[in-house]
Amino acid sequence: MLNYKSVLITGGTGSFGKKFIETILRDYPEVKRIVIYSRDELKQFELKQKYPESKYPQLRFFIGDVRDGDRLKRACEGIDVIIHAAAIKQVDTAEYNPDECIKTNVHGAQNVIDAALATGVKHVVALSTDKACAPINLYGATKLCSDKLFVAANNIKGSKNIKFSAVRYGNVMGSRGSVIPFFISRRESGVLPITHREMTRFNISLQAGVDLVMFAIKNHLGGEIFIPKIPSYKIIDVAKAIAPSAKLEDVGIRPGEKLHEEMITSTDALNTIDLGRYYAILPSVSFSHTNEDYIKHHKAVPVPFGFHYSSDINAEWETVESLREKIVEYCDPNFEVK
Repeated sequence: MLNYKSVLITGGTGSFGKKFIETILRDYPEVKRIVIYSRDELKQFELKQKYPESKYPQLRFFIGDVRDGDRLKRACEGIDVIIHAAAIKQVDTAEYNPDECIKTNVHGAQNVIDAALATGVKHVVALSTDKACAPINLYGATKLCSDKLFVAANNIKGSKNIKFSAVRYGNVMGSRGSVIPFFISRRESGVLPITHREMTRFNISLQAGVDLVMFAIKNHLGGEIFIPKIPSYKIIDVAKAIAPSAKLEDVGIRPGEKLHEEMITSTDALNTIDLGRYYAILPSVSFSHTNEDYIKHHKAVPVPFGFHYSSDINAEWETVESLREKIVEYCDPNFEVK
């Protein structure tokens, strides 16, 4: 699929970008070019040490910000596929710096769209978040806006052979800033801070997130928001899995934080289809395809009326034991219960 193609990853030095690069090099050894586009010089330097030019001549490193439309267009010359992973992602950071979050997550998204349309790109897949579903914080609101921009971009492409879609998923296990590395770092203190004992979250590995993006590139018609079927966990079970003897300190829900996360609301469900491994929310306005076109293309079925996909009513749950196994597999191979 990506052999002999050129791929650009915005935010390419983040957790997702690094896993995506690793996957491309493993599964598509004939990839023509991988452009890592990010504003973090140190992370690019570190990634260059892992992938030296002498051994990986197909990798290119572009310093740039998605806020800079001209730089982005230059980086997109000759690119076939764009994966848009750049974003301001921390909820509290976005609440305190709202204008900066909007500039990156909304204006940056439009810059990606404009660059793709101007340079002959064929596929664009944007990374979203469960927080974009019925958002209550600014980060989620900006990502919902970004999703809407990418979906609507299919209606302004004219005769250009390009498809835009998005993927939406939950907490990535072991990613920077997530709860598992935080709890591991705090367990020696004997006290773990718990925001709310009833809190639940969706759980996905980095590789599963990459696999979802690969699926989207290969199968999208354009305009879909793809959502994986993934398990949930209770925050209290994460604490038990990491430090079963630790005292749990109730600290309260942080500003802009939900008790449970959603990925499909009952209203979204009116335009949602079940693909088997994944769901897809279809565009409410499309000049290219009908819902029946999407159903036929994906060999899918509509979800039931009133369907709602939320972390607290999920059919699949992580247990304390399964969390420990996945911590070893995805986060820390030396992890042991203490």
